Order: sequence, then C-alpha cells, then structure tokens
Amino acid sequence: MTDFTWTPEPNSGIRQRFVEANGLRFELAEAGDPTARRLALCLHGFPELNYSWRFQMPLLAARGWRVWAANSRGYGASDRPQGVRSYALDHLTADVGALIDLAAAEHPVDEVMLVAHDWGAIIAWAFAIAKVRPLTKLVIMNVPHPMVGMREARTLSQLRKSWYIFFFQLPGLPERVFGKDGAQAIRGAFYNMAVDKSRFGKDVLDVYAAAASRPGALTGMINYYRALLRHRDTLDLGDGRIDIPTLMVWGEEDSALGIGCTVGTEQWVPQLELHRLPGVSHWVQQEAPEKVNAILADWLDRNGG
Repeated sequence: MTDFTWTPEPNSGIRQRFVEANGLRFELAEAGDPTARRLALCLHGFPELNYSWRFQMPLLAARGWRVWAANSRGYGASDRPQGVRSYALDHLTADVGALIDLAAAEHPVDEVMLVAHDWGAIIAWAFAIAKVRPLTKLVIMNVPHPMVGMREARTLSQLRKSWYIFFFQLPGLPERVFGKDGAQAIRGAFYNMAVDKSRFGKDVLDVYAAAASRPGALTGMINYYRALLRHRDTLDLGDGRIDIPTLMVWGEEDSALGIGCTVGTEQWVPQLELHRLPGVSHWVQQEAPEKVNAILADWLDRNGG
C-alpha cells in the first residue's frame, strides 16, 4: 500500500511525495519554497503522523522555511523494517540525518531546525545531543530532555503515568488491543486525552485510525517502545548538553507525562525558553494550534528566524 495517508487542505500549501533516505522509503509532506536554504524538519509522535503538523507547516513556510514532515519508519505509508532492533535510537536519528542530507542534496541548506513532539521529540533531543548533524534551532513539545526523563522515571507518580510503556513490551497483545474495532483505541488515545475534544472530530480520528489499521503498522509503531527498553544504549548521549536556542512548549494537562518533566531542563539546555499551556493536553500543537503558532512565531522573531 503506497497511497498517501491523508489529503492536505487545498489552500494549505502542503504537498506530498515519497522520498528515499537511509535505505527506506518515507511518505513526506512538505511546504514552502523548495529552494529555501532554511530547513524545518517536523517529527511526529505516537500514534500520530506528519498530519499532526498540518497547522504549523503553513506558518513556517510563510516565514521562509522549507518545511518537511515525514511519516517516521513504521508509520503511514513509510517503510516498516522488521524487528524491534530496527526501531532503536541509532536508526531513528540516522533517518533524520538522512532526510536532512537529502534536502541539502536537492538544494543547499544553511540552517536546520527540528520541530518535534512526543516520540519525535525523543528522537530530536537525542539527535541534538549527539550532534548527528548540525542544527541551528530546536523546538520540543511535551517530551522531557532525556536526563530529566530519567530522573522523573524514578518517581512513583511518573511510573504510574508510564504504565503503557510496560504494556507495550508484551508480544502481540498491544497490537490486538489497539487494532480492535477499527483501531478504536487509537481514536481514544487522542479523544480521551484531549481537553478540547472539538479538535479531534471524526474526520481527524479517521485519519489516524486508518493509518494504524494498515498491515503491520501497529507493530512498527509499538516497536519504538519495545526498542526503548530493550536497546536503550545504541546512541551515546554524553553529558546531555545542547548549546543551541531551544523552545519547549508544554500542554500542562498531559496525562502521560507530568509537569515535573519540564523542571531543571536548563541545566543541560542553557538557551532554553519554556512555555507552559494550562488547560491543554499532550496533543498540544493540534489542540491549541493558535497558541502554539503564536509562541513559535514570537520565539523565531527573537532568534533570527
């Protein structure tokens, strides 16, 4: 199955195609001038798609960025390599590096910014710390810096919130649970966690449920969590320091990650700017796109972009 997983709004300026990078075929949404020398690469989370960036892509394109948002390996119509090991951080960050290389090969790139949420933010933190490729800016949404994450994972309150990670380690059962009744649990992951449920109408939930219902998709998606525990040392994160301007946006009503996950980040990220959004869930950039876009635009105004 190679058809696109969603259709952009006609006036969005978002285009779609398939690209080859790191030996895999990725489903890519893009916006902006394809010759722009500033690349914004948007990384989605679980159980999302590049569709989750539909509100931010036009904003970034209007500000002169070439915007790419790929469906990560295992998601949508992108390739799904076999085996848990294929979803460890060394491979995931290599995918990002290869996409940056491809963009630069198509037209020279002077600046690269990662804009990332959830699992995409796990990858983006690791990418920036390991300096897999040079970055000029980093935007993170609702995922802690790995050093903060390790600290918080030792607390009882966060362990309770993270129960699903342990459930995902089971063979086969998570796929059956999340795939049942037309991927009803995927729909529920968005709708039930959201504060403003009007942002997750049937049309939106249909996109995610249909993508998760593709053959093999749920195994690829859940393998991220399996690899997180089974192959956790595939990338050296050293001292965890990041020395580029970094924006963190956090929906405070995140039922999966406590607000403590934001505390102390500046110890490793001295150029951090944190914005907490009360009354907004984990799905921050989809649930409060106007607020997120205003924060992002203002931060870019003050950081050369």
